[in-house]
Amino acid sequence: MSFLKGYFASLIEPKFVPTALKVAVVVGSILFIINHGRALLQGNMGSDRWISAGITYLVPYFVNIHGQYISVHRHK
Repeated sequence: MSFLKGYFASLIEPKFVPTALKVAVVVGSILFIINHGRALLQGNMGSDRWISAGITYLVPYFVNIHGQYISVHRHK
């Protein structure tokens, strides 16, 4: 199985998802506050900013899954 195919399959792997979700919520929330907090408080959250905010949570999820996937497959 190629690396990318395995990685994409791991995005929904039940043994990886709980940790990745926790990391995404914590890290994503910190990044959301840093990057969008002022706009949210000022009522300046347009659709483009909400899309960016969603990506703010996806990136830590993807990175955490990648770390878990690499860790498991290096030890095989």
